[in-house]
Amino acid sequence: MQNTLHLVLRDLRKEHGKTQKEIADAINITDRTYGHYETGKREPSIDTLIKIADYYKVSLDILVGRYEIKK
Repeated sequence: MQNTLHLVLRDLRKEHGKTQKEIADAINITDRTYGHYETGKREPSIDTLIKIADYYKVSLDILVGRYEIKK
């Protein structure tokens, strides 16, 4: 499975009309660190992934691209 986490993070942030700094502040990390998540330079810890999922009110499966769209 191709890693799409950075793309999902970017898309969710843009859909919610937030800046990287706003998300970083909300989950208590630096905006630089969050920026690295969106570019794929770093991957968040499981604790950080949970904070991000809670912030957006989505499952971890959505964040890591492990979901199937039902038709």
